[in-house]
Amino acid sequence: MVLWGVASLLPGLTPLSAPPDISPINWLAWVSVPGLVLFAAASVMMFLLHRRRPSAMLVSLLTAYALLAEAMIAGMSQLNWHLSWWEWHILLTLAFVFVAYSAYLQFRREGSSAGLFDSVALSGTVARIRRDYDQALEEMVEHVRRGEPLAAARLSGKFRLNEGQVAVLDRAGEALAQERELSQRLAALVEVSAQTRVGLPEDELLTTSLDRVRQAYGDVKIALVSDGKTQVGSREYTFADGNPIRRDGLLAFPLTVKGNLAGVLEVPVGGTRQDEALASTLAGQLSISLENARLYRELDTLFHQYMSPDVAHALLADPSQAELGGQLKELTALFADLKGFTTFSEKVSPGEIVEMLNRYHTAAVPCILNNGGTIVQFVGDALLALFNAPATQAGHAQAACRAALEMQRAAAEVAEEMAWKREDGVEWPTFRVGVNTGPALVGNIGSPELRGFNAMGDCVNVAARLQGIAEPGTVVIGETTLRQLGDGAKVKPLGPLSLKGKAELVTAYVLTDLQ
Repeated sequence: MVLWGVASLLPGLTPLSAPPDISPINWLAWVSVPGLVLFAAASVMMFLLHRRRPSAMLVSLLTAYALLAEAMIAGMSQLNWHLSWWEWHILLTLAFVFVAYSAYLQFRREGSSAGLFDSVALSGTVARIRRDYDQALEEMVEHVRRGEPLAAARLSGKFRLNEGQVAVLDRAGEALAQERELSQRLAALVEVSAQTRVGLPEDELLTTSLDRVRQAYGDVKIALVSDGKTQVGSREYTFADGNPIRRDGLLAFPLTVKGNLAGVLEVPVGGTRQDEALASTLAGQLSISLENARLYRELDTLFHQYMSPDVAHALLADPSQAELGGQLKELTALFADLKGFTTFSEKVSPGEIVEMLNRYHTAAVPCILNNGGTIVQFVGDALLALFNAPATQAGHAQAACRAALEMQRAAAEVAEEMAWKREDGVEWPTFRVGVNTGPALVGNIGSPELRGFNAMGDCVNVAARLQGIAEPGTVVIGETTLRQLGDGAKVKPLGPLSLKGKAELVTAYVLTDLQ
């Protein structure tokens, strides 16, 4: 535009600077008419685009086209050359300045010259740009999902970002990656804390925890104390003050159980405090899990050695069940003792008495437990077992009678085995069993300091009396129990019996078989 002004204004420089013909309008002026029509059409198209996609640049172009159309009209008239010339150039200059100023404002707002005239694009171009943007966005999301760097420098070409925007995108990518890593490590901590449960072996706990932790923390290693040493491969650790030890780019934390060193956790960590804090938290959580696993194992072992599994499981799951009190419940009680125990005890040493009791109980206890019974107590040579208490059990009378018959067969095998082993001729005592069904109060009996699980009621007393009248090697049952056995029971009636402590006669039967 400056060169055009010089060529047309300086006198004698070019033919353009010569005054025009005096004729008002010549045929060349009509050449401006097509330009006028095209500018008008372009203005209408800009207006339609603006209605679909409002944009300040479209408004600027619409105004510029209107000014250019007016310039064409000004150029058609040559009556006053200088006036028309200045009007034409001023309108032309205003049109370009208006568009340039709008572009400048958008540049200040966006921080980049990229995409200044995207709003002018036609529908096909816009669709292509959107496809490119969608593809680039999917690539960026995939990077974030996999936890990889965003590679903003590569994406900047697709999004036409400036350096400032690339730097912001890089920082955002780093923040997202760190956030993802932190979330993974926190999730691993939560899962490790959820691993500890009753009955989970220690080795399984450490293996499962280690597999999950390595997904978030890298090549983590755990080693337990062995032969008084805490060693991972060839690296031996001694935690004098309990603080972590840094060595060869690794950070080792002590694992403790009840305040004593139980193992070591070796973690590859970076130099940030957050990494060390998370690794320290992981070591603390693993120590808690290890201590809980060992404590649960001890409790589980002790409970099952000193009480029936049903009672042990109930107390571990709900300690409130250990409170004093009980509930009335129908059950089947099984009493068993050894006929001839006193005579045997007079003839042998105390050690042999204990050996005999342990052999018999080792054979008898599985018979009861395998049939769903709960052993309440051992008293000398006698034992009491309950069926349908504390756990509800369908067919508890049949289960108790099956257990009683199995006990007699198992005890007979033990007595036969020991008969030929003993050289002193002392005969081992023989089990006799009484079984009875009826209501009883079941619960914890004793004091706040010491209590035990038991059952109280006439049903239990009658079972004890039936055991007392049973012949060695036999099982005597009450009439209530027989009614629940059905047709599969083979019995020998004993008739109405007068039992100690009972005012009324009690009908009893010797059970010989049960289908």
